[in-house]
Amino acid sequence: MVQVRVENVRKTYGKVEALKGVSLNFKSGDLTAILGPSGCGKTTLLRSIAGFIEVDAGRIFFESEEVTSLPPQRRGTAMVFQNYALWPHMTVFENVAYGLRLQKVPATEIRRRVQKVLALVEIGNLADVESRKPSALSGGQQQRVALARALVVEPKVLLMDEPLSNLDAKVRQRLRAELRRLQKQVGITAIYVTHDQEEALALADTVVLMDQGTIVQTGTPQEIYLKPSTAFAAEFLGVSNQLEGKVTDGTLVVAGQSIPYAGPVRGKATVIFRASDIQMEEPSATPRAGTVALNGILEESLFLGAHYRHYIRVGDVVVMADSPDLRPAGPVRLVLPAEKVQVYG
Repeated sequence: MVQVRVENVRKTYGKVEALKGVSLNFKSGDLTAILGPSGCGKTTLLRSIAGFIEVDAGRIFFESEEVTSLPPQRRGTAMVFQNYALWPHMTVFENVAYGLRLQKVPATEIRRRVQKVLALVEIGNLADVESRKPSALSGGQQQRVALARALVVEPKVLLMDEPLSNLDAKVRQRLRAELRRLQKQVGITAIYVTHDQEEALALADTVVLMDQGTIVQTGTPQEIYLKPSTAFAAEFLGVSNQLEGKVTDGTLVVAGQSIPYAGPVRGKATVIFRASDIQMEEPSATPRAGTVALNGILEESLFLGAHYRHYIRVGDVVVMADSPDLRPAGPVRLVLPAEKVQVYG
């Protein structure tokens, strides 16, 4: 197991700063998810660690060894790509064995390791799987083969660039759990890039949230989700509502309505709360201690399977609220626990 350390890494494409002095420690044996919107720099960071991209400044270490100037083949990493990147003219066995043959591993050892890793990714018992071409496999099976090809060379660090994004939802959820199991079973240091916040929270020991080439927040999935450090983090993680307001003399004015506020923010404020934290009540309901309330008009409700998502107009803004029950359109009061309302300057 290898600790990866990135120190003040910078990368520029023309006038665009893809990485703005990024510094991170990736813990040995952990799965770290790099999360963020498109264009935030997460794939550039991953490819810099792999050696596919030459950085403009900064240093990259695997344990105490600096690998900044080493080519990819000398870093001891393996990459799993979004599009599988399997050789279409090769069989499953040939695809998985490819890296071992480049290393001139003896044929008997190649067969043993290929069969072992195919069993590890739970595809080895598929009839004639070793002799099949990738076109004869489903998307989920192809991704298992791609993962086996990466693991069979026993890399120091496993790098994954949105490896499940091309799969349908059901297969993606199943492979998520298996990736987590597999990474812990092998005990390898893994870095996983995704724009899917649910995927990052489900898979990772540590989540790194990026935006515009910088690190916004780093922490456990629970810390990132429950205690976002910025308005961007709060809005990106979860189905959230964002309203603009103003704090004056212990009162937060938002959407033309006033609610008590005793926090540190003064002046202009961004108010964020999650759809899942809202309870909907009749407008005449008596406010309860420890809650805040906003009045609105329920305009539309959509059935999403496990719950309904309601769209409520509060002033000039439409707010989302989730509940298990369908409610009629019309006036409604949105009630939230006070500690669930996050206010940022």
